[in-house]
Amino acid sequence: MTQREFLSSILDDTLHALRDLAEKGSRGFDCSEHSLSVLNSWKRISTEDRRHICRLPPATLPEPPEPVTVSVPCETVTGSGDLSVSALADPLESIQTDIGDCQRCKLAQHRTHIVFGEGCPSARLMFVGEAPGFDEDQQGMPFVGKAGQLLSRIIQAINLTREQVYICNVIKCRPPGNRNPEPDEILACSPFLNRQIASIRPEFICALGTFAAQTLLKTTRPISKLRSQFYDYNGIRLLPTFHPSYLLRNPDKKREVWEDMKLLMNEMTL
Repeated sequence: MTQREFLSSILDDTLHALRDLAEKGSRGFDCSEHSLSVLNSWKRISTEDRRHICRLPPATLPEPPEPVTVSVPCETVTGSGDLSVSALADPLESIQTDIGDCQRCKLAQHRTHIVFGEGCPSARLMFVGEAPGFDEDQQGMPFVGKAGQLLSRIIQAINLTREQVYICNVIKCRPPGNRNPEPDEILACSPFLNRQIASIRPEFICALGTFAAQTLLKTTRPISKLRSQFYDYNGIRLLPTFHPSYLLRNPDKKREVWEDMKLLMNEMTL
């Protein structure tokens, strides 16, 4: 099934469910004919139009249409080695609201800010890192420290901007002392990462570093063995590479990351 067919099937199911609710007299959802016709029109938006929107600089984007209140049914994200948990194809704002002032694991005791993610909500390319560091915890934004500055330069080198991609981490709160995330923390955060991926539905994911790559692919293979090739992740092409913080400690590895980025540019036709 193509990405377009996948999204079209979701919309068809949603329309059917809303019409059924309307016939039953439900008042909890906007089931008007106008709203249903707007929702149905989304199926006519082509993949190329979607790509074009994210290539435009933010200042030139048109004003978004008035939102339509709909209830989107659950979909299950499963596939080649990914985290097999249910994911809601909700807007990112709804997912962030659901996280709230998260107290689902012990990381809440030490954090300053939850670092949800930022970027284009329909990006072709999504970068997934490990967890926030000190600077990210202080500012509440992903990749804003020295490693983030290096990531920004990498993104620019592949002819994109941070506004045209989406950036987030597997873990949303900083582990004390930047230690590796623990199993209960991964269990608490992974549903939200899955929902972010389901919401954005990127064509490509770049997994930054060992932890992100191993978590997404459910493998114990080292990043040195995983990088330089694409993997299928629910129809999304996933490319692991070294984390920018690793490059700060090992600048001789920058050439290998650039080789990975050239692979990505070629596949994305950038």
